[in-house]
Formats: sequence, structure tokens, C-alpha cells
Amino acid sequence: MNVIIIGAGIMGTTFATLAKELAPELDVTILERLDGPGGGNSWIFNNAGTGHEANCELNYTPVDEEVISVEKALKIHAQFNVAKQFWAYLIKKGAIKDPRSFINQTKHCTIVPEPAIDELRLRFKEMSAHHFFEQMQYSEDFDEIKRWIPYLMEGRPQQQKMAATVIETGTDVNFGALTEQMATYATEHLGVKIEYGTHVKRVHRSPSGSWLVETEQGGQSVRHKADVLFVGAGGGAFPILKKSHLPFGSRFTGFPVGGRFLQAPITKEQAARYRAKTYGKAKVGAPPMSVPHLDLRVADGQYYLLFGPFASFKPVLEKGRGFLDYLASMRLHDIPGLLNVAIEHFPLVKYLVSETFKGEKSMLEELEEFAPGMSKKFQWKQLIAGQRVQIIRDGDLQMGTEILVSSDKTYGTLLGASPGASVSPEVMLRCLEQLLPALFKKEAAQAKLKEMFPEDDLETLINQPDRYREIRDAVNGTLGIKRTMAE
Repeated sequence: MNVIIIGAGIMGTTFATLAKELAPELDVTILERLDGPGGGNSWIFNNAGTGHEANCELNYTPVDEEVISVEKALKIHAQFNVAKQFWAYLIKKGAIKDPRSFINQTKHCTIVPEPAIDELRLRFKEMSAHHFFEQMQYSEDFDEIKRWIPYLMEGRPQQQKMAATVIETGTDVNFGALTEQMATYATEHLGVKIEYGTHVKRVHRSPSGSWLVETEQGGQSVRHKADVLFVGAGGGAFPILKKSHLPFGSRFTGFPVGGRFLQAPITKEQAARYRAKTYGKAKVGAPPMSVPHLDLRVADGQYYLLFGPFASFKPVLEKGRGFLDYLASMRLHDIPGLLNVAIEHFPLVKYLVSETFKGEKSMLEELEEFAPGMSKKFQWKQLIAGQRVQIIRDGDLQMGTEILVSSDKTYGTLLGASPGASVSPEVMLRCLEQLLPALFKKEAAQAKLKEMFPEDDLETLINQPDRYREIRDAVNGTLGIKRTMAE
């Protein structure tokens, strides 16, 4: 069977690796627009690099009339646990030599001022009662919070009321480095073919029912044929879906949101003082990906602080592509949905437009508000991050991700942005189950599946504490994640 994947980012490369591990007989080819793997939204500074497991992100635990919902947080945490199982497998296989090349232990903190303290206190009570978050700590003591996250507290007056939570087993993940190493392993050891510099122009059905992928490579038109086609091209998945002429394609369109950060290089000693990702509370009307946070980042052994994100309203599908590409992806039936979003989510649109014109001076002022004294402590510069394309489905704006599979199981795609790369192995595993269900009936594939994912059932992880702890501790040991930062 011939499988073609569009996009060599974290999603497409993970899909290819899983497929070949489960079924070595598959002929798998990845078509990538850029000159290497993981160069789009997977690249280290095109995303925040948080290993999303709902430790510190308030938007994963929404509040409704003073009731905290933790269901989304539990699912994301379980998905990330599945992801870590796969990455641990890659280390054991020798596909990744050193886990620190892509994953580094970093405290996950949340900090809020009054009047949000009651919300954080309630969040801690609800979450710490579950075994996923049993290691979470809460404090309203100024000095204790300062020990956890000194850079956020050193410039504050002692009398300022703050509350914070911390989990010491959080992570910073370089998804670009992970993708590069996985692509090397997939091509050199699994037989996956990757064709770089390949721009997909359109996809359509042949009379026989297979998919024809029309591309441009080096100025030449090249046609590829696929029995199964998976599109994991980030924002680029939307126009390809439109060109596929699949019935459900008309239900979806894209709402692009750009991002910027402030970045500052720091020394190893400074990084040792602040080994944290600290999330605050989003502004009213801000999208979920705009929760302010100050992060330690590790890239090729170098340390950086990142603050943001600052959203932008930029009508492009992917970083490096232009407005005309976005315009060409639109259809007349998409216009009512876009207008509906503009009306129903006017505060969001207004927020994005105002953020677009925010200059570096205003960005530094927001940093100073979040972490007093930080704007002058380091040399900050503006960094343009990746482009996220949110889903508009049937006229409604969706902030999550969605797997779409054609009724004949020959076309699959992933739309949406969050939590994205952090849960890529679990999401791609589910996509494979839908696209290639026959693979999972083979005895050899079942054995390989258990080797890669000792426990991939989310409900088991959520409802069986001992099983979760067993898996967590084994995987963390392989990844170099310790129970406390002091170990």
C-alpha cells in the first residue's frame, strides 16, 4: 500500500514513523514544502515549547459560575503521558541519543494577583485531588513563591497579594529538534522517503479511486499517486482540503492567528535560577493561545527567556506564505462563516487587531507588568513566531484540534492548533486507527504497539492511579525527568 503524507512537521513525521513501525511493508513518502523537517510551526521559536499537560494553563480548566471543570485538563495530561511513552521508545531504540537534545525538565507554574486568587485556590483543590496532579503545590506566601520563580517576584513589593502553583516535573520541549531526529531515524532505518522543496498544488481523485497529488518540485510539475493520503500541513491543510472536493470540506475554513514573543539570551547560571515556565491569566477577549507566560527555553545547549505571546491578525496560512495563498484557499461558502465569527467574536477580532499594531515598547511594558524589573534585566528583542490557523466549523470558531477522515478511509487530515505538538503521538495514533484500521488487527502490529505505548488508553490512565504512576515513573526515568528539581 502506498501512503503519502503532506508535511514533514511533528505531526506528519510522527504519523510516518508510527505507520512504518506498525507495518514495515507500507510504502511511505512525505512531501514537504520546506528544505528540511520541522521547519514550520514545529521549529523551536515558532512555538512556546511547553510540554502541555495542563499543569499551568488556566484555559484548560474553565470556570463556570465558580465551578472548575477539569475534564479537558485530564484528557490533555493523559495524552501527553502517551506522547512521552513514544518518545521514551525512540530513546530506547537509539533513534534519539540524548533526551536532553529535545526535552528538559522545567517547573510549570501559574501565578495570579487578586482578584483571581480564589479561582487559583479552587483550581488547586480540584486538580490536586486527582493523581495526575498530586505533586502540585500551592502558596500565597511571598517568599515561598519567590523561591519557586525568583524573576517574577524580585521586583514586586512584599505586600502585593499573589498566589501560585508549581509542578516540578514539567518540561520544555524542542519540537523542531525532536522532528529532525525522528525524520533521520524514519528515513535511515524505517525506509520512509521524504521529498523536500515540494509544493503541493492540488489533490484529486483518479478514476480508480486513488489520490493524485499534483506538486511542483524545482520548477517541474510532478504527480504522486497515493492509496492513502494524510495531510498534516498545519494551516496548509485547509486549502488542500478544499481542493480535495470531499463533502465535509465545505464545513470548514481557517481563522489565522499569528504570534510574537520577546526573547532574551541568558547564561547557564541565570537559567539555573529560573528553571520555569510561568503562566498567568489571559486578558478578557484574548484567545487561549495568548495566555501570558515567561518561559525558560533550551536550544542546542543555549538558554533563553521567552515572554509572550503577542497575537497578530495576519491573513496567511503559514509563516513564509503570502496573503494570496490564503485568499486562494477561500470559497464563496466560507464567507458567511467568517462574517459570523467577526460578529459573534467581535471582542476577539478587536483584540487581535490591537495586538497587531503593538510595538516593542508596549510589549516591554506588558513584560514589566507581568514580571517587574525584567524588562531592564536582560537584552530583549522581538521574535516573530509561527502562524496558527483555528477551525471555523459550520460558522462557529473552534479552539481545539479535529481529525477528519473520509468515509472510504483514504484521506485524513488534522485541523486546528492546540494543544498541538505536545500530544502529537497520541493524536497521530488515533488518526492511524481510523485511516488504516486493518493494521491494528495483525498480531505483530499489536506487539509493536505495546512496545511503543505500554498504556495508550486514556481512560485507564485517568481512572487507575497505580497504573498511571507505574507508566509515568518508568517513562520519566528514561526521559531524565526527576520528581524534584533538586534530585
